[in-house]
Amino acid sequence: MLLLRFMQRLKWWSLRKMCHMQKRQNCNVADITHTSSGAHSSWYKRKLRVIVQFNRRSEPEPNGSKRCYHKMLLKSCLLLLLCGVVALSATNYDGYKIYDVNARNNFEKQLMLRLSQNEEYDFFDLPREADAATRIMVQPKDQSSFEDMLSHFNLDYTIVDENFGATLEKEQLENQSQRLMTARSTSRSVGFTAFHRFAEINAYLDELAKAYPSRVSVQTVGKSYEGRYLKTITITNGDGKTGKNVVFLDAGIHAREWIAHAGALYVIHQLAENFAANADLLKNYDWVILPVVNPDGYEYTHSTTRLWRKTRKPAGTCSGTDANRNFDFHWGEVGASSSSCADTFKGVTAFSEPETQIVRDLLLGLTGRGKFYLTLHSYGNYLLYPWGWTSALPSDWKIIDEVAQAGADAIRSSTGTRYSVGSSTNVLYAAAGGSDDYAFGVAGFPISITMELPAGGTGFNPTTAQILPFVTETWTGIRAMALKVIDKY
Repeated sequence: MLLLRFMQRLKWWSLRKMCHMQKRQNCNVADITHTSSGAHSSWYKRKLRVIVQFNRRSEPEPNGSKRCYHKMLLKSCLLLLLCGVVALSATNYDGYKIYDVNARNNFEKQLMLRLSQNEEYDFFDLPREADAATRIMVQPKDQSSFEDMLSHFNLDYTIVDENFGATLEKEQLENQSQRLMTARSTSRSVGFTAFHRFAEINAYLDELAKAYPSRVSVQTVGKSYEGRYLKTITITNGDGKTGKNVVFLDAGIHAREWIAHAGALYVIHQLAENFAANADLLKNYDWVILPVVNPDGYEYTHSTTRLWRKTRKPAGTCSGTDANRNFDFHWGEVGASSSSCADTFKGVTAFSEPETQIVRDLLLGLTGRGKFYLTLHSYGNYLLYPWGWTSALPSDWKIIDEVAQAGADAIRSSTGTRYSVGSSTNVLYAAAGGSDDYAFGVAGFPISITMELPAGGTGFNPTTAQILPFVTETWTGIRAMALKVIDKY
């Protein structure tokens, strides 16, 4: 216990130094590192709730031999931090296996669809294509019966990960290392060699507003259920003209889809920090970007359960709602669950979640000006458009399809990666209550597209080395789609 308390205090000290290294005067320590869990967590969590105020002049950097001592101690503390964090988050998935099941005909596809309703299994995807495998994660207690069932129906399968917990342990250690390297080596709070925490993302937005005050502004648009402040960043060309058309982009409505958040950050980076190369996108359009729709869920995936999908507001006997089933447009009609424990839980009511209310208000506030709504997800290499609640197509679907095809063509020409394009129901599956249907059907955005980025790692867990290739490829498609929208509207 004494050793545990010593390690906890060392973690706390290292966090203070990490904030100081990043030269922040306001540092939310709770969002920089993983929170603890278990019987000994109360002391740690109380510490993590503190907002540390730093005054650099009152805490001078040590010099001489003291500087060396502090640096050596800092490295030791950070190493302990990394080891503790990895041990924490990997335990949830120790021994979990990930399977690829090859459903070769319609009967087998329907069997997979029925099986996906079993909440004990985590279906990463459920593709319609005959040659595409269905990826499923199964916990240790169900693996024997699951494999027996596959054998009974003569379904071909492979195990793509024998121990997902061990995989996450390695990946999270590498991610923490890359985050610390970013903090030490760059003047920005984020980079594209690591997945960053919510506080770092918000800090990055504020840094850009300060660096480019004539072109960039940041607005706090509301609070999550757990009290985190959601921020949008508005990027213009700085000419001062008001009333321009708008591209509204969001990401991270599903917490575990980390590459979506990174993709949104890269769009922000290109528009704000690579302005000269992208001025054509900002001449007659402003961009409004909400990089993290679901911050509570996102932080939970870092601290507790890596594959958490929903929000965190309690509902029934469980916590969280699938925010992309919670919009009030054909809410709950199809593809959404009434069980509060299900990953696709539609919510107690439409717009039951403060996070979906924020997106709703942003969309409605842009009615008339909003021409292109783009929401980033992962995974699957899809560019999807309305409708999600029916297989019928909107009357002007060909215009949306043309925009989506422009993105798919640009990506294929650049990297060879292929995206499937079409309506959500016809290409993937029916799911009512999505933000894309609401933006198109209620808020009046003429172009509304969901972009499902490629799989990384075993699906939702791209490695840090995959981040930059994925987000640059994504930007290629987004830029092409935006140019098509600008040309049409």
